Amino acid sequence: MTRAVLVAGETLIDWVPERAGPLEDVAGFERRPGGAPANVAVALARLDEPPLFWTRVGADPFGRYLERTLADYGLPNRFVERDADAKTTLAFVTHDAAGDRAFTFYRGDTADTRLQSGRIDDETLADCEWVHAGGVTLASGSSRAATLDLLKRAAAADCTTSFDPNWRPELWPDEEGFASVVTDALVHVDVCLATAAELEVLGVAGESPTDIARAAIDDGTAHTVFVTQGSEGAVAVAGDDAPWPAATVSHPGFAVETVDTTGAGDAFVAGAIDALRGGRELADSVAFANAVAATATTARGAMAALPTRDAVETVLEE
Repeated sequence: MTRAVLVAGETLIDWVPERAGPLEDVAGFERRPGGAPANVAVALARLDEPPLFWTRVGADPFGRYLERTLADYGLPNRFVERDADAKTTLAFVTHDAAGDRAFTFYRGDTADTRLQSGRIDDETLADCEWVHAGGVTLASGSSRAATLDLLKRAAAADCTTSFDPNWRPELWPDEEGFASVVTDALVHVDVCLATAAELEVLGVAGESPTDIARAAIDDGTAHTVFVTQGSEGAVAVAGDDAPWPAATVSHPGFAVETVDTTGAGDAFVAGAIDALRGGRELADSVAFANAVAATATTARGAMAALPTRDAVETVLEE
């Protein structure tokens, strides 16, 4: 069966603290499946569009748990790889009093750093309409070359390519190194979904999120750029090279009873991919993506809170 979307990247364990505060002061944590691309893949499956998902986990209890979780959400296991010689990545999350997050990664030569170029064959890419990747697998190991190779080959196969920079300072030696590698990836990207802060690290400047999105288009970052703003919604700009009408749009987001914002950005990415693939205009795509993200904040957990299409449509209708 042909799968129209391929998502590539890390699957890991997030250890979420029982309370806010420095990591050294937290005694208890809750295990949750995580990884931005994994969240995107599951979100698409929850919207009734299960993608192919290329990832790599360790042959350890955490890896087996993640494999089972992905299968439970309806993702095919064709490209879910098990690494017999590496552990699964762990990420310990901390929250400050304002709810802002920081991460401590245990990611030295772990499974998701060991993706290998060429694993996705030409026949698979020929069957794909859309390929999405993120910035974490660019940080280290053979996964950097594998991710760049996938984006290059996907673009050559006329797939629409999308990319989330997912700037995690803990994984990079400096901003310059991050910007250099991500710029290499963006050469092959059609749709970039990022925060204003991430684009500024990449050297894109502007006085407002809309200005930053337009500047990113002018800089050749992608033909379509979404700038996400959390609870304040998002803006998007499509340039003249986009396959959908050129436009500059904004959406303020949706007022919901927020419980947990973890994974909301990944839900937005999935919503944007689903909407654009479904033929929605850019303005409707931003609204739909915001609705997916907002609905995902109304329950705890990243994957567990990802909404169905019916739940998203209910938010759009209110």
